[in-house]
Amino acid sequence: MERAAGCPAVGGSYPQKNAEILSSQYGINLFLAGLLLTFAWAVHAVGISKSHLLSYLITLMLIQLLWMLWYLCRSCTQRRLIRDKDTHAGARWLKCGITLFAVITLILDSFKIGYYIDFSNCLSPTEGIFPVTHAVHTILQVYFLWCHAKDVIQSFKTLERFGVIHSVFTNLLLWTNGVLAESKHQLNEHKERLITLGFGNITIVLDDHAPQCNCTTTTLCSIFSQGIYYLYPFNIEYHILASTMLYVLWKNIGRKVEHHQQNKTPFKFHGITVGMIFGLMVLTSTIAIVVVYLIQIGGSKIKSELALTMFYLHAIFVLALMCTAGIVALLIYRLEDRSLDNSKNPARKLDAELLVGTAAGSWLLSWGSILAIICAQGHPKYTWYNLPYSVLVIIEKYVQNLFIIESIHREQEKVNDDIKTLRIVTISRGNTLSLTPLYKEIYNGRAARDSGDIPCLFKGSICARENDGDGVAKEETSQDNSLVMHSASDFSFSSRNSVTNNKRRILKNIAAFLFLCNLSLWIPPAFGCRPEYDNGLEEIVFGFEPWIIVVNLAMPFSIFYRMHSAASLFEVNCKT
Repeated sequence: MERAAGCPAVGGSYPQKNAEILSSQYGINLFLAGLLLTFAWAVHAVGISKSHLLSYLITLMLIQLLWMLWYLCRSCTQRRLIRDKDTHAGARWLKCGITLFAVITLILDSFKIGYYIDFSNCLSPTEGIFPVTHAVHTILQVYFLWCHAKDVIQSFKTLERFGVIHSVFTNLLLWTNGVLAESKHQLNEHKERLITLGFGNITIVLDDHAPQCNCTTTTLCSIFSQGIYYLYPFNIEYHILASTMLYVLWKNIGRKVEHHQQNKTPFKFHGITVGMIFGLMVLTSTIAIVVVYLIQIGGSKIKSELALTMFYLHAIFVLALMCTAGIVALLIYRLEDRSLDNSKNPARKLDAELLVGTAAGSWLLSWGSILAIICAQGHPKYTWYNLPYSVLVIIEKYVQNLFIIESIHREQEKVNDDIKTLRIVTISRGNTLSLTPLYKEIYNGRAARDSGDIPCLFKGSICARENDGDGVAKEETSQDNSLVMHSASDFSFSSRNSVTNNKRRILKNIAAFLFLCNLSLWIPPAFGCRPEYDNGLEEIVFGFEPWIIVVNLAMPFSIFYRMHSAASLFEVNCKT
């Protein structure tokens, strides 16, 4: 009988598990088809043009738009129903971040529309339809994520799995398309810079996809074509953030949520002044270094070598500070005795996996540079700075990943009941009495938790008044004992609380400093400051095309790592 009773429950999970497997396979095949089409266009495959790739992306976006509209309409008709929510998913600061990137993406789309209008005589109509469709897709998707990122879908689960996974891989393909377009632009600039560094033995062939006609207004065309590539980094971050939020939504479909209230953790500037000051100093200096680097690199051999040396020295200093800060934070964690939260949390699990997975991109580049320095026969002076830089990149990401992953898995600190006291000061017979009952005892309306004794609130002046007939001496003795007892306990509690607050203050400053440092280290590769391209040593050891392939594959993950780390550290700062 027990087995028969259990069969429906067990069997009921199979359709949903099959739907999860089928939808994931659908998404992977959708992505692989688009990836192959993107690769074919990139290598100028016969019969494959950019219009084919854009048509495929437009179709995927239109299907996602139809699904989102259907979901929004169904949600409006059922808005009175109580829906399960994943309180850990779709944090407000994450939504604000994706909104900022989306706004810049809309500016990028407007630039593409202007670019198409100026070159409309020789461009495919799909190049004009794509940015319009993409702009509509961006607006609706941001609205969808603001309203429904926390949803735990319990109806139409099979259909919703396919809709959400379609959205995930559509954003991944749009991310891939943006990465490729930006990488091709960077590669052309890189090939031109190698000539100034004296690497004449490398074959320089520019990969140009520029339109084969004249622009109607030269000035506007120059603004649009140059502006597009400076806006691509924000577009890339927008799509990868959207895909991660949608993936969490997909993992939450059909999930049973434990109903408990999550403590709100707002961001506060109070107590993080030191970390913010040092972080802003790093951010300001990094922007200055990037500006000088982009001006100097490619100007002449001497200027290029000075630019590379300047970049490496600055990066070594910043990475050394980050390593030190991360180690200090881990040592503080070792001194604390706090348990880890091992409950099921798709958002937190994805954060940890993305940190380690995307760090592998920069680790690959660092190990390639280390190997090139060891194996190369000739070593220009500036290349020696690449060795400590590459080693520190590996160590810094290792330490930072440990700090972030442990921080997001640590249970939030619960304030000790002895510290959470309600202070009641009364004036009785000229004496000031500090009476400190447990706040929980007053709130629950009971005298004591483990015994029937009257709590200290009623042991002071109130009880003294009732027992006034017993004599003044007894009352004064009771008051004196209460004062001594509470003075001693207050001292021990305040000292313990002071140590805890000092640790929390240090951790918050470290998290704020690392947050700004990661934003700083996101800027150079995102805006064209890439020494992996420009120092030329790796191209000689590995060959030009093999190393460029490695850089083009690993660099997007390295860039995303910095932005994702910054987002995770912001969350750590809020929780600490």
